[in-house]
Amino acid sequence: MLILNDPTLVHRISDPAIRSLVQQRFFEVCAGEPYDYDIHGYMVVVEPGDSIAALEQEIGFPILHNLFDDTCYGEPDFSPSFEALEEHAGCYELVYIFNDEGFGAGIFIPKQPGVDGDLLAMCAEYAVSAQAAALAQP
Repeated sequence: MLILNDPTLVHRISDPAIRSLVQQRFFEVCAGEPYDYDIHGYMVVVEPGDSIAALEQEIGFPILHNLFDDTCYGEPDFSPSFEALEEHAGCYELVYIFNDEGFGAGIFIPKQPGVDGDLLAMCAEYAVSAQAAALAQP
């Protein structure tokens, strides 16, 4: 997994579409301010072979379990705990906000073989298309 705790690290992303999307998100999050990790958070790009456990350990937050009742993805009462989940052509974009100041993590999950199947299935089930999300914004 690629941990991007500075916008200057986006060159490490091999997929040009995901690289462009992450650059755009850093630009939007910073809103003209100099990047500050403690204020703006960070981005994570999932890579084939990454485990859910490693991803959850990195962000310190459950992904396939509900934060409040510990139901698991696939159980009838499961409800995800993310702030937003958008589907793009080549990836999913999952957003978690961890505090009231807005510090959070953007997680980019490529639609590629080798990416955890449960993670991709949860994203496919709960994601809103990026185009629909853009139309819904004021």
